[in-house]
This record gives sequence, C-alpha cells and structure tokens, in this order.
Amino acid sequence: MNVYDFTVKTMDGKDVVLSSYKGKVLLIVNTATECGFTPQYGDLEAMYKEFREKGFEILDFPSNQFHGQAPGSDGEIHAFCTGRFGVTFEQFHKIDVNGDDAIPLYKYLTENTSFGGFSEKSELTPILEPIVQEMDEKYKENGKIKWNFTKFLISRDGEIIKRFEPTDSMTEVKEAVKAAL
Repeated sequence: MNVYDFTVKTMDGKDVVLSSYKGKVLLIVNTATECGFTPQYGDLEAMYKEFREKGFEILDFPSNQFHGQAPGSDGEIHAFCTGRFGVTFEQFHKIDVNGDDAIPLYKYLTENTSFGGFSEKSELTPILEPIVQEMDEKYKENGKIKWNFTKFLISRDGEIIKRFEPTDSMTEVKEAVKAAL
C-alpha cells in the first residue's frame, strides 16, 4: 500500500484518485488560513513555481482541527489563498487529519510516520509546545498531526520519503524536494 491507493475530494466534491499523480514528487500539506504558519503558503507557492515543470505537485488539505484556524467554506479558503498568496497548486476539500473522522489518506500518513519534534530554531515552538501538550499529553509518542502545515514528501512511486513538522525550516523542505526530483 502507498499514497496512490487513496482517493480524495476536490474543493467542489469530485473524487481524485491519487494514482493520477504517479511519477510526480508530491508534498502533501494540511493547512489553515488563520495560523502563525499561514505565511508558509507563500514559500509553498514559490517552491511549486520553481519545481512544477520537473514533476512536482503540492496537495493542500485545509483542516480546521487546530483551534479553528481554518474557518470558512472551501471556496472562501481558496479565495483567501489565491488572493493573498497567489496559490496555484491543488487545493482539496477541508478535512480532518486526526481522529475517527480523519480521511483514510491521513490515517495512512500518520500511521506510517513518527512525530519528528518541533524545531528549536523556530520562534513559534515555545508557543506551540504547551498548546499541543494540552491537547495530547503523549504527543511526542505518536504519529498524529500536531498542528497546521505538517508536510509529507512523497516519492515518484508513491512512497513516503519524509515528514516535516510545521516548525521545520522551509529551506530544509525545499532541499528535500529538490533531492527527490
């Protein structure tokens, strides 16, 4: 089993079989429009523009599970992202990434990766850690998504290469994408 075995919903409710991305390097990201990490949309769009011709795709899954930071409809989220950050990569239907209602793709991603810890270099880590610990006392011991903008790098053959936490440097993410291409 790999990422290509899953089907997800577009913002307008249509099914997309992820095997349609075979041969491409993917970055799967759970996002939010009202988060301290929301400016990463700009970094993601720049990365997408730089690498899309080499077979790179970003799959954006808005999620409102972390302190309600992705309010609004799919259309409102899309309008915000295109208007503020010029996003052109694929945005999908708002989802749950954890719990009983998590979509199967995210259950697979979280069951097959581990939490890598929050970066000590990020100015948001001291703010984020106590919030996450309050939500899940054993957060360091499980693969659940901890916050918005967790990223999964997927190889051209649908296998998970690496998980990036939201506090990881976007330069590090970009270098990993470049190596995967």
